[in-house]
Formats: sequence, structure tokens, C-alpha cells
Amino acid sequence: MAKASRRRDARPAVQGDDRLGESVAIVGGRVVPVNGPAVDGGRVLIKDGKIAAVGTSVKIGADTTVIDATGKWVLPGFLESHGHVGVHEEGNGWAGNDTNEMTDPVGARFRALDAINPADEGFRDALSGGVTSVVIKPGSGNPIGGQTVAVKTWGRIVDEMLIKQPVSVKSALGENPKRVYGDKKQTPSTRLGVASVIRDAFIATQDYLVRREQAETDGKPFTRDSNYEILAEVLAGEVPWCQHTHRADDIATAIRLSEEFGYRLVINHGTEGHLIADVLAEKDIPVIIGPLFTSRSKVEVNQRHLRNPGLLAEAGVKIAITTDHPVVPINFLVYQAILSVKDGLDRDTALRALTINPAEMLGLDDRVGSLEVGKDGDVVIWSGDPLDIMSRAEQVIVDGRPVYEFDHDQGIGVTADPYTLLRRDVSAPDDAAARKSRRARR
Repeated sequence: MAKASRRRDARPAVQGDDRLGESVAIVGGRVVPVNGPAVDGGRVLIKDGKIAAVGTSVKIGADTTVIDATGKWVLPGFLESHGHVGVHEEGNGWAGNDTNEMTDPVGARFRALDAINPADEGFRDALSGGVTSVVIKPGSGNPIGGQTVAVKTWGRIVDEMLIKQPVSVKSALGENPKRVYGDKKQTPSTRLGVASVIRDAFIATQDYLVRREQAETDGKPFTRDSNYEILAEVLAGEVPWCQHTHRADDIATAIRLSEEFGYRLVINHGTEGHLIADVLAEKDIPVIIGPLFTSRSKVEVNQRHLRNPGLLAEAGVKIAITTDHPVVPINFLVYQAILSVKDGLDRDTALRALTINPAEMLGLDDRVGSLEVGKDGDVVIWSGDPLDIMSRAEQVIVDGRPVYEFDHDQGIGVTADPYTLLRRDVSAPDDAAARKSRRARR
């Protein structure tokens, strides 16, 4: 069974069989591994959900499902490195918005993982745009917003979609946290207040680590604190710090704080990053830039422009591109890259900004971001060059399973139903018979 991305009466184009554990080969297309030269007439072999071979002379067994990609482009699935899909559901109002726990300015203990709804339409949109992985982040209402998580964009429960948890800790500088808590007449209501909340949290974590170590040495009980435990991982360099910041002065504050405490900094948004691109490049600080298709809705995004990714990259800054979904729909990720190329971004850098760059920034490059042996079998077959605005993602494979296909007859994308495909004894949420059965049990 499969269900359409938009119309439920569309003819299923994706087969309803579970292919994990089988071999799948994509043959005949222009294979773009990203971390290597493109290969015309190449082959990608996937076994047990992992890439087993990439090249022109890949042997294909008799039991392998073969997908003919002649005349098409074959790429790794894109990675959206800063999204809110599943925690900020579209069309569900307040009931589907779990992005911000704006009751405590220090929310390192909050986990995006615990609020993701795989039934959010945004996940199907992601597949239609060739996005197979997403780093889902809490919002920017708190100075310290919580833990981010990387998941695949297809599945029935988040635990089965999980790539890594935590990926980073989300923090925010600038207008958002000072507005949220200023409206409550509490700290922080200014930029200096926001910075002090972050600084105080790290100082408290350092004190906590001294007490924890002493308790371990003395063999005494110790009361753990979930905020300080994850912040301790940040201080140890085990988890990067994703810093929401737009203005150049706020970016400078983010750098100042990171150097004061020695953690790994990743700038998120970076609207005015191009103004101090030389500083970011010198300090080897990467930038997840975007969203790029928005209005200049507040003061700190007045310099938003599609040329900014190219200016950063030209200065030597490693960049990724984000939609900040649902601020910009996640399937528009590639279009932001296309128009950034039009405004000066190198095209190879643009592809890397959707794939291997964000994977490397966030410690996911052992799993996703390129077509390499041993990585996850996440492959997208495009009708042509993905940086041609007329190209579309025609087939999407996640972990070796074909899960999305564009139905040219009806002009609509069709996504396989994970509730049916993964467990035949589990009904899809919209199954009428299942609803009737549940009512009968009440």
C-alpha cells in the first residue's frame, strides 16, 4: 500500500513490499557521489540498507532489484540541517506546535526527539524535494532551547527514523529570547541579559562537574541535573553548540562565548555573517545559512539576500543551506541553492551545502551526505541536474527502501505508507476500519 502526498485517491506508484535486507541497484544514470567525481553510466548498489558499491563496474546479483536511471541524475539524499518538521506541524495550529518550551530560559534538558510527529505532512514534502535526513531543532525563544536530533524523513515512529541523538544543543541570541522574556518582565529582556543567561549556565555546569567528580572520588551519592549533564557534553566538545544568530554583533557574541568556554560553535542563520566572513573563516566556524526565501520581517534580517551564501563560501567559510521549515517549506531547500547559484554561489559548493557539508558540521558524515561504501542507502534519482529548476526528484530510496516516486500520469508524488510497509499488523492512522475497531473497543 502507498498513499499520495496530496490526494489519497492517486494511483500508488511505490510498491508495498519491505525491501530492507534485499539488494537494490540503480544503474545507467549520472552518479554524483558529492565526495568524488561524477560518473556517467554509473551504478549504486545497496545491500541491507547500506551502500555496498559505487562505480561503473559494479557487479549485480540475480536477486537484486534493478532501477534503471538512464538519462537521470543519481545523488545522495539531501540533509536539512536546521528544521522543525514534526515538532511544528503544518495546519494543526497550537496543537501541533511543540517547537518552543518558553517557560524556562535554560532548557538544555528539552529534547526535540520527544515531540516529533512522523505523520506531519512536512515529512512527505521533504521526500518530494529529495530530502532524506533532517536535523530537527527546538525553537529560538529561549537562550538555551534544547537538544537537536537527526532523523530520516520516512518512518512510522521517530525511534525507527533516528540517526543520532543528541546532534547538538540549540541556543539563541538576538531578538527572539529578549522579546519572549521581556514580554514576561523577567530576565533576559536585553541582549546582555541573554548572553548572561548562557554564561551563567556554563559556569554552573563547570561547578557541577567539580561536585560530580568529588562525589565520585568520595564514593558518595550525587544528585544529577539533566541541564548540566548535556551542557557538560558541550563543554567536553562531544556535542556542538548550534547558535541561532542573525546580526554581525550577535555572531561576535556567539564567538566570544564559545572561546570563553571552549565549545564547538556552529552558526545558525548567519544573515549578516558575510559582513565578518573573514573572521568566521579564520576561526573555522561553519555557518548554516537561511532561510533565504523570507521577507525582511524583523530588524536582524534586514540584510537577508541570496548572494550571502556565495559571499561566505568565497571567503572560505564552510556553509550549509537551510529552509528553517516551516518558515520556508522543506521541499524548497534545493530551490534556495539554485537561486544562490544564480547570485554567485559556486554550483559544486551548493550541492555540498545540501549534503556533505551539513553532515560534517554536525557529526553525521559517517551515515549520510555522500554516496560512499558503508553509508546509509539514501539515494535520490532526479529527472536531471538538481540545480536545474525544472528537474524534480522522481524516486527516493531511504535505507535501501524505495519510499517515494513521482507519478507522471497524475502529476503527483506518492509516498509509501510506513505503517503498512513496516508492520502489516499495524494500521495506518487514517485507516477507516482501524478507527471503527477502536471505537468498538471503547
